[in-house]
Amino acid sequence: MTRHLAWEILRSGSDTPTRLVTPVADREGLDPRDRGLLRRIVGTDVRRRATLNAMLRVLARGKPNRDLAAILRVGLVQLYFMDQIPDHAAVSETMRASTELLGPAKAKYVNAVLREAIRRRRTGHSGDPKRDLIGRGLHFADDLFRDPEEHPYLWAEDALSMPSALVKRWDKRYGRERAFAMCADALQEPPLSIRCVGVPRETVASEFVIHEVLTHRGKHEAVLLAAAADTGAVVGSEAFRSGRISVQGEAALRAAELANAHAGERWLDLCAAPGGKAAVLAAGGASVLACDISEEKLERVRQTAERLGVLDRIETRLLEDGAPPADTDFDGVLVDAPCSNTGVLAARPDARWRFGPAQRRELGVLQTQLIEAGAERVRPGGALTWSTCSIEPEENGQLIRAFLQRHDDFELESDHEILPEPGAPEGPVDGGFAARLKRRG
Repeated sequence: MTRHLAWEILRSGSDTPTRLVTPVADREGLDPRDRGLLRRIVGTDVRRRATLNAMLRVLARGKPNRDLAAILRVGLVQLYFMDQIPDHAAVSETMRASTELLGPAKAKYVNAVLREAIRRRRTGHSGDPKRDLIGRGLHFADDLFRDPEEHPYLWAEDALSMPSALVKRWDKRYGRERAFAMCADALQEPPLSIRCVGVPRETVASEFVIHEVLTHRGKHEAVLLAAAADTGAVVGSEAFRSGRISVQGEAALRAAELANAHAGERWLDLCAAPGGKAAVLAAGGASVLACDISEEKLERVRQTAERLGVLDRIETRLLEDGAPPADTDFDGVLVDAPCSNTGVLAARPDARWRFGPAQRRELGVLQTQLIEAGAERVRPGGALTWSTCSIEPEENGQLIRAFLQRHDDFELESDHEILPEPGAPEGPVDGGFAARLKRRG
């Protein structure tokens, strides 16, 4: 059943397959074990998609159609990236799903490909980057990836499963070693970043398997839960339900703190769901008008605010036709803008495959509209805080500079970029950008 469901998600054509795991698991009433297996298969497929496709180019005859390729990847994920599943179980269960889904003839073909994949799998690293699997103690018997000496970005796309265009951009900004390390970190599910709400870290650490205490430079204490932590189990915990912890990344938390909301101030949060940043603003004593584009999103904001004990300071409002409220006298406006998510690709692996010129153009238009709308609603002397979970200049520093050239009544007070380091003991597991602007008055 689980392989069947993984195939259903992966062949759906969705550009956010990891988001389908929970609703599909809920629909089928999966127990925690099968739910976790489904999450790992789908998540690994998305994170390792280009590597799996490189395997299929070597192992499969011709180019399998979408349905066949999806079930083959389900099998390869188990054989190469899930040590806890024996080979015989991976092959037999994937074959059973293939028979049910595609018929006996296709199942026979799947069996042949998977058994050939086992035959070509080798333990340990060979020292040849065209054969070694990054982050795994395995290599392929034959050349699998393109030559890194001749085509470093194409090799990175194959071996690190990151679009070559994105790798090239990071290489130019951060250097090749740093760029490749960021790609390698994004191959693994990161530890879960937890903000402690009104309780010391030691209390939270006693209730969960802690990966590391997060050295957060702001006023909130935080920890990283073990990388194997199931988000569903954390959200279902008493600590979460009672509001003693909140799932919030380091970059997101620092952006909310940069806003520096105070008691007596009135703030607008233009893109508020799921409400983590609005809750930080309200915890500072401000009253917050939290807006978003759907009632479903606003309900998530209300649930977050109630759980964290700040509902009395947060009002929600639907953005009718996407238009912000007409009020223009806010002490502060927070715009946590939709973005390319390139600072959080370990946690949101789907985003890497959406990255490209078309997406950047579309986001550029939307982001410009949002920062202009936010600026119009800041009173003289007030603050405008811009944040994204992207590390791309067009969405961050370049956008801010262009805005300031258009608006001489605003000035930059502070900004920061955080690069993700989920492989480092103390994180941060997420990356992003934030800037606080002041309107002269």
